[in-house]
Amino acid sequence: MNQRFLIYGVVGWIVATAALRVGGQHLLRSSEWKGILILYLVSFILMASLARRLLLTLQISQEQVLGAVVSLLLPTLLLDPFSGAFFPAIFPNMAPEMAGAFGGWMLISCAGALVGGIIYGVKPTK
Repeated sequence: MNQRFLIYGVVGWIVATAALRVGGQHLLRSSEWKGILILYLVSFILMASLARRLLLTLQISQEQVLGAVVSLLLPTLLLDPFSGAFFPAIFPNMAPEMAGAFGGWMLISCAGALVGGIIYGVKPTK
């Protein structure tokens, strides 16, 4: 467990949850399946980039990468199942039927961060 990455994960989860409570209805719309697929793709790429950049910036050793990335994702993996289960209460601005799309979004974002950790050892080309 990497305490620094866990703190980043908690802060990120709080900020993202607050942002979704305010404007989530603009990201997850039940009638726009193409938009959801684009959101998934963009989120995957952004999370992979974010995780990789954090690992590079904080110079995490190859042996510590898995623990760091899991620490980063732990708040999402532990707290967002409750966000999905109580979706209408937590995100009153979004349609209740978007709970499944929200859950998928969290999973694809976590997968992106894991891929970012996997490609961490690959040196960036300039």
